[in-house]
Amino acid sequence: MSTSAKPRTGAAGRGLILFAKKPSAGMVKTRLVPLLTLEEAASLYECMLHDAIDKIVRLPGITPFICYQDDPGAELYFRDIAPSVEIFPQQKGDLGKRMQQALARLFARGFREVAIVGSDSPDLPAEIIHEAFTSLEDDQTDIVFGPAEDGGYYLIAMKRLWSELFTGVNWSSGTVLAESLEIARDAFLGAALLPEWYDVDRPEDLKKRTLLDEGCLAVRTRDFLLQLRVST
Repeated sequence: MSTSAKPRTGAAGRGLILFAKKPSAGMVKTRLVPLLTLEEAASLYECMLHDAIDKIVRLPGITPFICYQDDPGAELYFRDIAPSVEIFPQQKGDLGKRMQQALARLFARGFREVAIVGSDSPDLPAEIIHEAFTSLEDDQTDIVFGPAEDGGYYLIAMKRLWSELFTGVNWSSGTVLAESLEIARDAFLGAALLPEWYDVDRPEDLKKRTLLDEGCLAVRTRDFLLQLRVST
């Protein structure tokens, strides 16, 4: 098992997994090209990644993890940038399989509530992540989704592993959330929805007011975009 640190809190509480990639040119944020060069897109993603890590390590009562895509050099990269966070590689398979395996890992260690969040929403408010875990305290809520503007979800949280949510979903489509909610209904699972947010994937996403505002907490991302003179 590849780890960089032990969990900072007891393994019987809340665990948060950040799905991430090593920011290599040509491997991340390619849909931002040609507005950005491959190198600029990778640099932007690196800023987003650092902002996301800064946020998750400051969440009280939640143990953060990084589950990284197992590319060459990725383990050493994440050990270096997040020495206080336990890391582990994503397993093989599609996105659903990888999320299922990551969730299973933490539930097997005794965590009561586990969430996965992507690294594509650098300015996602910490309050929304806390809301996901608070929603799970409701006996009628089995799963929590964070709806993304593109039809997917930026966060999923649950208090036990529901494997059916990760099979039979077209992960490359704009119907991921709708399909997942249908699976949940068919399985008689109670689903709660968080406020809608967005992933930074497309050129138009770079013009979001929340990213460019002076009060944006994703400081590295905002400053990088301002340096590129991305305007609204």
